[in-house]
Amino acid sequence: MLTAKLHDGSEIEVVITGEGPNLLLPVNPYPVVGPQAAKMLKWGADPALGRSLIDALSSGKYRVIAFDYEGHVQSKPKPDTLTPANIAKDFLSIADAAQAPHFAYYGYSWLALSGLQLALRTDRITALVMGGFPPIGGPYKEMLRVTKATHELSQASHQHPAPSPESQSETWDDFDWSTVEVTLTEAQTRQFVTLYKALQPFDDRAAQIALSCPRMCFAGAADTIDYDERWGGVRVDIAGPFLREREELEALGWKVSVLPELDHTGAMQASHVLSILLPWLNSKLL
Repeated sequence: MLTAKLHDGSEIEVVITGEGPNLLLPVNPYPVVGPQAAKMLKWGADPALGRSLIDALSSGKYRVIAFDYEGHVQSKPKPDTLTPANIAKDFLSIADAAQAPHFAYYGYSWLALSGLQLALRTDRITALVMGGFPPIGGPYKEMLRVTKATHELSQASHQHPAPSPESQSETWDDFDWSTVEVTLTEAQTRQFVTLYKALQPFDDRAAQIALSCPRMCFAGAADTIDYDERWGGVRVDIAGPFLREREELEALGWKVSVLPELDHTGAMQASHVLSILLPWLNSKLL
């Protein structure tokens, strides 16, 4: 089993499938099974999303380097060190372990913004794809408020646990934040407060000049969530920057796709992602 050592000394499994240009893919390579799979299906999510992406991309002539980074940080939280710089360092360590001097990268949601941070810190990226998070106008302030509220609720939940807690394996993208109870631990939630605090000074428009690799971004046209006061009382608008500033994004060198009617969970599903990801990657890398 191939592993890579991360910034905190922990190790993560790396699964390599296929041959061709390297593609770094932060997804779970193993389908989720059991009650958690049933829960994901109820939400409209795909328990085998990572595997579906890996199979399609590796059969499409790519050497897919897959690693479940989100699952890793939930099982081995990094409450004080999950910063953009350390995430980039981790991704480069994974690429090194996979003997990939150069690689394309696709990430969704916070793993998309992590890909942007990676691209700003290395010249090894051959193509960058961000899904479910805008390259400019990102909701960094709003996400800090949401994650702070989530952290506070996780502390309260730990002190006064709910009678029927949900599985702690659930992740940010799987929640309807306005209705669920927080069952993640204090350390699991605090690491995302650390991430978004570190991103507060980041100027995503000013950073664009430092990007030189081919790049694509996409989101669902309905990707907007209004959180009540319990969750910070903010609107996290992912779709807005894509819809309002598409011309600016394209002028900055981004290929932009907006997927009609889809929300955050819908736009991440393999059928939608692959329909735009594979043709674009093929045009840039093959």
